[in-house]
Amino acid sequence: MTETLKQGSATAASRIYETLRQDLLSGRYRAGERLSITLLRETYDVGLSPLREALNRLAAYGLLRQENQRGFRVLELTREELTDITEMRRQLEGMALELAIRHGDEEWESQLLAANHRLARAGEHTPVGEWEHLHSRFHNALVAPCGSAWLLRFISQLHDQFDRYRRVAPRAEELRHQLDSQHQELVDLALARDARRARTLIEEHITLSSEVAMRSCR
Repeated sequence: MTETLKQGSATAASRIYETLRQDLLSGRYRAGERLSITLLRETYDVGLSPLREALNRLAAYGLLRQENQRGFRVLELTREELTDITEMRRQLEGMALELAIRHGDEEWESQLLAANHRLARAGEHTPVGEWEHLHSRFHNALVAPCGSAWLLRFISQLHDQFDRYRRVAPRAEELRHQLDSQHQELVDLALARDARRARTLIEEHITLSSEVAMRSCR
């Protein structure tokens, strides 16, 4: 019975962790907002123990700040932090893409083409959550065969940190079309095994996207 309860608590903690993670990334909670444990329990219909475990995990992941004896607070959005995140993304994703192009096989090419096709088909009427999912799948597919689990883990965490800014920033249609066209260019360069130009483009792509994300700090 005790083991069953532990498994149930772990499952609940994982569920609330993922749900809260998505809500934090989407901007459901304001930057700097202090989270009420009582309200969170009511909102997500979860017990205190799994909720606290999920909140501690989110704090360790960098999406919340734990305050001594005062609970948890959503991190602020600052230009300095976003600049730091952007530079780290440029370096790590550039490295990962070069490695992926070196090691990727035909299966990788097929998965990359499929991910790009699904993203390209998602029009302006596609629900935001669905587009975000397709966008993440594309970027994950691009660097998947880099050969380093740690590199992919760091990139995933940086993406989440970056998305805290990008998702709440005002839309920038003049840059959105350029960013979308770069997805196809990245695929073309990857399939052509042009690692040098592909790395240059992914770094430009991240920099351009940061111009959109930076608008969340104004």
